[in-house]
Amino acid sequence: MKKKLYKFLFFKLMGWKIVGIENAEVKKCVLMVMPHTSNHDFYLGVLTRGISGLQMNWVGKKELFTFPFGYYFKYMGGEPLDRTGGLNKVDSIAAIFNRKEVFRLAVAPEGTRKGVKEIKTGFYYIALKANVPIVPVTFNWGKKEVNFGKPLQPTGNYEADLEILKLHFTGVLGKIPENGVQI
Repeated sequence: MKKKLYKFLFFKLMGWKIVGIENAEVKKCVLMVMPHTSNHDFYLGVLTRGISGLQMNWVGKKELFTFPFGYYFKYMGGEPLDRTGGLNKVDSIAAIFNRKEVFRLAVAPEGTRKGVKEIKTGFYYIALKANVPIVPVTFNWGKKEVNFGKPLQPTGNYEADLEILKLHFTGVLGKIPENGVQI
């Protein structure tokens, strides 16, 4: 029932489409979602997740996962991030990958909805440390299309791998294009 509603909203009412979803069927990966220029990206992600049936996750500080919202956040794919014991964020998230059978971490590398000159590198080093591929995902408001690219296993050469990933984002428009990072 919920999936039918999501499909009606996403495809019929909003006029969007999903391309390349088979590329996200990898059980463990970092979903590099760009451009992130608006709060509207949240419901696009929720609808895409509901339509595809694929588990997609996010991380937040462990304090978010207490009563009264903890159950809802977990239901929405949230995973509490515990950084006790001296672990940095990359190591903490890599540890989550190690203990989960399925974990697709959605990350907006810009780190904000406002315009930035460069993307943050955390998504890359999380994938490298966890030994999982990066799947580039666009929310293209120009074409009304969510597009999953081909998985890329990071090599350790950030600059070279980023050049390959950038190809997926060429010509993509965010909801507020001037807030998109120029990569």
